[in-house]
Amino acid sequence: MPRHRLILLSGWGVDRRIWQPLDDFWPEHIEAQSVDWPGYGNTPALPENATLEQLASAMADQLPEDAVWVGWSLGGLLATALLDQLPAPRGLLLIGTGERFCSDDGVSKHELASFRRAFTREPDITWQHFLRWQAQGEPTPRHAHRQLRALLGDHASADHTTLSQGLDWLANVDNTQRLQQAPCPVIRLIGEHDPLIGASKHARAVPLAHSGHCPMLSQPARLATVLAEQASAFAAKELV
Repeated sequence: MPRHRLILLSGWGVDRRIWQPLDDFWPEHIEAQSVDWPGYGNTPALPENATLEQLASAMADQLPEDAVWVGWSLGGLLATALLDQLPAPRGLLLIGTGERFCSDDGVSKHELASFRRAFTREPDITWQHFLRWQAQGEPTPRHAHRQLRALLGDHASADHTTLSQGLDWLANVDNTQRLQQAPCPVIRLIGEHDPLIGASKHARAVPLAHSGHCPMLSQPARLATVLAEQASAFAAKELV
């Protein structure tokens, strides 16, 4: 069986360590590589008020066209936005991601604005609150939250400027037209109990049973299998 390369992209306030629970479950034909966005881990940060063009320039070597990009949450939002800037990948797999972050039946603009104000006042406490929030849809939220803390520690690996820029992208990036005219196949995956995703987006996605916004924590084996299956399906379409 031919090998398929996956590039794994994490979400707001979370670096590539979030993907570690999948390490033991990848099929042999999958080569999975997690990468950090600028400003996370040991990667250089972008300048304040960075543009998507600057983000694309920083990520160009990390997002090859001979791979499938897997974007989770903000990572999916940004990966979709970069389709305008970089050569298209073999396919795009979006986990817990819609055309835009805010929606009337999910996280409202008002809720995100309140979160951003709280982050301005107390960034570290607000980040910790977000970890608890996104774990709420998992079968055992407290266990999922403990997993997040064990993976990430007590502080975000990105500085406050990088995190603030991410919140700005969450508020303003709208990929509606990009997804309608995508230059590559796109599949959306959404946990059936995802607290951050409105019901209207579930109808257009592959459901991930028994999980919320963090299926890599609650269903790592199943998620690795689904991602591998979708990557194989993308490759099969190339051969038709």
